[in-house]
Amino acid sequence: MQMEMENLTLFFPISVLVFICALLFFAFKYSKSNAKTNFPPGSFGWPIIGETFSFINETQQRFVGDRMKRYSPKLFKTNVFGEPTVVFCGIPGHKFIASNEEKLFLAWRPHSMQKLFRSSYQKAASQATIPRADAVQIYRAPGFLKPEALVRYIETMDSLVQEHLKLHWDGKSTVEVYHLAQLLVMTLSARFFTGLQNNQGRTEKFTELMNIITAGLHTVPLSVPGTTFYRAMKAADAMRKEVLLLIKEKKAAMSSGVQMHDIMSFMLFNADPTGRFIPENEVADKIMGLMAGGFHSPSMATSFLIKYLGENPEICDKVRTEQLEITRSKQSAGEALNWDDIQKMKYSWGVALEVMRLVPPLQGTFREVITDFTYEGYTIPKGWKVYWSASSTNKISEYFPAPEEFDPTRFENGKSPPAYSNIPFGSGPRICPGKEYARLQLLCSLHHIVTKYKWDVINPNAKIAGGMNPVPEEGILIRLQPY
Repeated sequence: MQMEMENLTLFFPISVLVFICALLFFAFKYSKSNAKTNFPPGSFGWPIIGETFSFINETQQRFVGDRMKRYSPKLFKTNVFGEPTVVFCGIPGHKFIASNEEKLFLAWRPHSMQKLFRSSYQKAASQATIPRADAVQIYRAPGFLKPEALVRYIETMDSLVQEHLKLHWDGKSTVEVYHLAQLLVMTLSARFFTGLQNNQGRTEKFTELMNIITAGLHTVPLSVPGTTFYRAMKAADAMRKEVLLLIKEKKAAMSSGVQMHDIMSFMLFNADPTGRFIPENEVADKIMGLMAGGFHSPSMATSFLIKYLGENPEICDKVRTEQLEITRSKQSAGEALNWDDIQKMKYSWGVALEVMRLVPPLQGTFREVITDFTYEGYTIPKGWKVYWSASSTNKISEYFPAPEEFDPTRFENGKSPPAYSNIPFGSGPRICPGKEYARLQLLCSLHHIVTKYKWDVINPNAKIAGGMNPVPEEGILIRLQPY
């Protein structure tokens, strides 16, 4: 015991000394590099940790906007998640990244995401950068996310939305929209990605676990009890077990002759482009990644669409009028929505785009530089990371007059802002492959909500937590009445 205490007494001073030496080394390294190369303006912040804590705790509008004013409206350097990073700003920056995918950049996941969505038997480092073909080939091969495939899913989605509202909204005087939006989004994605049917308990469990995982997607990957990342890792382990159980159930059902048409089934029973069948653990990881990608953003978009409509009754009435016209055009009561109905929801989609401009569901994404290049006279070296942010364009008065105002007329009658100024689904070759699916989910949900209910917002000033995955801290509470 005495020897253990002596060892501990020696350990802490040595650890502190090593940490200080590391800080001095990185400080010297960065200052020496800056002296030799014309890097973009900005600051790497503290050695090793850089400006990570500001990046994950401040709103993106503040983090990016302050540095655009301080350094340059075009680009600046920083250090987040232990990586030297250049933030590209404005329409030219967004366009440059979108135009150079696979030429200068590959998609890159922060270390926290790598660890959350890679099974223990896989090396996360080998998956840090993702060639586009590898990232999308497997689940795009049968065209699951193409409009012609989604046409066949509309009736199912319509039915699931109505079942959700009947179960969680009907007869309620007040509801918390954000949690219910998460539950609805998970219900739809679990059915679409995995074929899960009629299992409310499992869907609620998926929702609870994915909510915890999402909170840890962009954090310092320190797996210490009490930290957000530790809780996220535990939730990811539990989620993976649930998905593996679902895989076993699916294999058993399909071996007995049950026909299934979903992304999980395709992954399990079809070889990848190299002829290899994907192991179950890897299928589970990919499904978790897909579900995570289709969880937070559509939940936020749905929630804030309801919030802004509740606070702007005149606009809500216009949306309702458009949706009621679609209802009246049906040949029979209760007839499901179809693809043509979705295309008629032009005003409603413009309102949704304006909501997503004010509260971007996708704050930004990272890339890794695969070859040295020069931009605006500055050198960006191979191995550095690049980040684009919606916050560098979505509230710029040059593109959006009175940018803080909720004004759906910006998108009315075919009007649209300049290209690359409002990109809630990303842009270029890396545009979100689930864009049409997300649009379908958002408009289908909106149709049934506005034609069934009237509402007003109880907590319009609810605080939104910052970071890359902002959430309403107190939820979004509404008073509900049948329409």
